[in-house]
Amino acid sequence: MPESETIKENVREHYSEVAKRAQATTIVSCCAPSTTASCCAPSAASCCGPTSAGDYAQKIGYALDELSDLPDAAQMASAGCGNPTALAGLKEGEVVLDLGSGGGIDVFIAAKRVGPTGKAIGVDMTQEMLDLATKNADELGFENVEFRKGDIEDLPVEDGTIDVIISNCVINLAPDKDKVFREAYRVLKPGGRIMVSDIVTDGALPESIRNDPDAWAACVSGALDVNEYTGKIKSAGFENVRIVDKRGFMGIVYSAEVEAFKPL
Repeated sequence: MPESETIKENVREHYSEVAKRAQATTIVSCCAPSTTASCCAPSAASCCGPTSAGDYAQKIGYALDELSDLPDAAQMASAGCGNPTALAGLKEGEVVLDLGSGGGIDVFIAAKRVGPTGKAIGVDMTQEMLDLATKNADELGFENVEFRKGDIEDLPVEDGTIDVIISNCVINLAPDKDKVFREAYRVLKPGGRIMVSDIVTDGALPESIRNDPDAWAACVSGALDVNEYTGKIKSAGFENVRIVDKRGFMGIVYSAEVEAFKPL
């Protein structure tokens, strides 16, 4: 496996390019610059051939009414593998944290669901994505949205301040997933919950893929066996960990929606 900082730098570069292409209002081809068929899409075909800004987002589970008032750039920067906000059961007044918020699509959908008495916070380590998300938020006029620069292994969030954590095809990119789940546990309020969409595997990946930094940035190399993935969530202290939904990706790799709760 590549070194942690090498992985993170490669991920930054990859998603910086995604943000720049979205900002330039061109359709994002998730298969570039990597030759690995991925970027958290259900398949290479669905990933590489969007015909409109929201085409890819719809393919991974977003509804038309969720996308209708979002900027094209937010939709073009979507590099997820599901729609965690659709399954998170968000309520008015809740505080939601999105790990790896990218262009902000999940933050904006969450902000609408929690309403003016709630708040949606996005954390991302790529400056170009933060710039894009901030621009999108300004365009939409949200007053209950905030974006923070940070590493999901070391969240810039106070202890016990979050009701719900969402994440969309990002945790697999982190070199130290144990830290990510421990941080998620730390910032959640007692009784808080996580609902994440992520890439997992049914069995181990070949070492040749594990050691490919481009495949890591493209959401493949960092994927864990599903039992190891849910085991790490449990080890962080979460309870009632379960796979809510899953969809095919390629071979032994698939995307899953995972729910878990912090004890009261």
